[in-house]
Amino acid sequence: MVRVKFVCTAVKKYRHWDTPKGFLYEATFIPVTSGSEENKQFFEATPSGQLNISTIREDHFEPGRSYYLDFSLAE
Repeated sequence: MVRVKFVCTAVKKYRHWDTPKGFLYEATFIPVTSGSEENKQFFEATPSGQLNISTIREDHFEPGRSYYLDFSLAE
């Protein structure tokens, strides 16, 4: 397993293509780089990049908050 720590930089609201569901919320994340010793350790030891994900729930992610993301092999 690989654990990374990303910070949410934005959440954008879009109309859902299936109108009864209302809206989609697209969250954008980048790796943490500083701000704490833990963040520095994650920056030095884990992958970097950008992540965009969408959800139909408005309250999953908040800009400025950090989140752990775990990658494990799917058998």
